[in-house]
Amino acid sequence: MTRKAPAFAAERDFPFAPRAGFCGDGGSMSRLADVFRNTRAQNRAAFVAYLCAGDPDFETSLAACRALIANGADVLELGVPFSDPLADGLTNQLAAQRALESGMTTARVFELVRLIREASEVPIVFYAYYNLVFANGIDAYVRAAKSAGVDGLLTLDLPPEEANEVAAACRAHGVETVFIVAPTTPEARVAKIAAATTGFIYYVSQEGVTGVRERVAEKIPEAVAMIRRHTTLPVAVGFGISTRAQVTQVAAVADGVVVGSALVNCIRENLGSTEKIVARLAAVAGDLTAGTRRRA
Repeated sequence: MTRKAPAFAAERDFPFAPRAGFCGDGGSMSRLADVFRNTRAQNRAAFVAYLCAGDPDFETSLAACRALIANGADVLELGVPFSDPLADGLTNQLAAQRALESGMTTARVFELVRLIREASEVPIVFYAYYNLVFANGIDAYVRAAKSAGVDGLLTLDLPPEEANEVAAACRAHGVETVFIVAPTTPEARVAKIAAATTGFIYYVSQEGVTGVRERVAEKIPEAVAMIRRHTTLPVAVGFGISTRAQVTQVAAVADGVVVGSALVNCIRENLGSTEKIVARLAAVAGDLTAGTRRRA
């Protein structure tokens, strides 16, 4: 990033009141479980679509999220903008910078979720950094997320050994946990990661940061098989997946395919025109969704 935007980690102005009619008490409803059950029955992988909340501004971000949902996204992964997104490559770093500079705050991220939720039951997973959760108060943050309509929380820089408070808050408020397995994760540790997870395992298929790659990693089938030896939870694969052909390749072995930078690029390449952003996202999402179907 060329300029460092201020983090909004210390803000505490987000609302806590549960939305009427929404299951915010830790009930048994699980949109994530339903999605993976349905896609499995349809012999396809779930399409997990990532965008940074508020990129490039609130209204455009809302339209972009709705476009992804309308064109096949099974799960919406929302990046919570942060000034130090260490797991992200340049594409997603700049998306976070645009969002912060446009005025995104913790409260506005939750408001975005509420507006998405008004018209869609697609599961929403936060892709966040721990400082944002911790500085706002762990229980308060998770409670507010659930009230807004968030289904899952992936905290990038929080290992399961340090996640007891987050896990307890998620259990209390009915938010699923998502943890990462990397190519460098020893198999002996995978069982511990799986035990801390309630939503799905996110397998990061490439070492390094997010970003478009020319080809997917070679050992994804072996890695997914190894993870499945330790859990019955769905396994979604991300990092470096950007084309329909790559989606098809990963969908053959994984329960979900995560695409991020390729979608964020649709915004970056059309800045200044919400109409063009929405049209491009619709076309790309539709194409990627078609790639999730497996051969009979």
